[in-house]
Amino acid sequence: MFDNKVLLITGGTGSFGNAVLQRFLDSSILEVRIFSRDEKKQDDMRKKFSNDKVKFYLGDVRDFESVRSAMRGVDYVFHAAALKQVPSCEFYPMQAVKTNIVGTENVLEAAIECGVERVICLSTDKAVCPINAMGISKAMMEKIAVAKSRESGKTCICVTRYGNVMASRGSVIPLFVNQINRGAPLTVTDPDMTRFMMTLDDAIDLVLYAFQNGKSGDIFVQKARAVTIAILVKAVTRLMGVPDHPVNVIGTRHGEKLYESLLSREELVAAQDFGDYYRVPSDFRDLNYDRYVENGEKKISLAADYNSHNSEQLSVIDMQNLLIKLDDFQEVNEDAKQKVAQ
Repeated sequence: MFDNKVLLITGGTGSFGNAVLQRFLDSSILEVRIFSRDEKKQDDMRKKFSNDKVKFYLGDVRDFESVRSAMRGVDYVFHAAALKQVPSCEFYPMQAVKTNIVGTENVLEAAIECGVERVICLSTDKAVCPINAMGISKAMMEKIAVAKSRESGKTCICVTRYGNVMASRGSVIPLFVNQINRGAPLTVTDPDMTRFMMTLDDAIDLVLYAFQNGKSGDIFVQKARAVTIAILVKAVTRLMGVPDHPVNVIGTRHGEKLYESLLSREELVAAQDFGDYYRVPSDFRDLNYDRYVENGEKKISLAADYNSHNSEQLSVIDMQNLLIKLDDFQEVNEDAKQKVAQ
């Protein structure tokens, strides 16, 4: 589907954009456009990849004209630009609104105007039953995508929602590695807290699956395993050869949940199970919605969220096997890797 096509990645200088380039540059794609406001990261990527297929567009999703200029001639869009740090969005919620909500409106409006074939918007588990500004803004991003899909014409708009991408910006794993290397105690909020764990490859696979199988207005979720923070700490410290490294339990921070959900119970009831993925089709009701609210559904009352407490849990060994694939653990000695393999 990507043969001789032009792909635009908003927020393309982030972890996701870099990983997509690694996978796509040896394919028959015609061009990949990296759209972001960070000129330093663009220059770093330019030097790192040094490939004529990659084109860089300086702009901001908040600025419609810069988005539309980069969108001309584009076939497909991966919309990854977002403010993702929970504390930053909590202190500056209007900044989250401008980037995550208004920015998404701009990207989708420009895509429809320019005749883009497919747009995939990247979301987060924090958008389900959100309790912080970042999650609320991403939940609104999803609502905008679904609403736009009703009037997008030939432009297919889908959403992917996933959990924590290991070792991405803001991930706790690089923090733990840094604290161990400095000899500082690990700062743990709540050992019983659970989080979904995904690799960058998992995130890309989910986006590509939605790209190939999605209908306009769909939300796709990849089934994911979860881990407690206690198990994650054991995996990291054992892999780095410091199983008795001190841990400082600081308590739950503002805006954090005990567990995250990838699907609400209402979505789970409506979802289609595709094996490794769930597809939540768009709710295409209009303002004449009486028939939807006069009769209830008993199965919703009996359902539960799909969350990181009730999903399959990773063991210490499982977590170690995931960690040794990350760049942060490439220097872990071969003896440790052999022990994990055994």
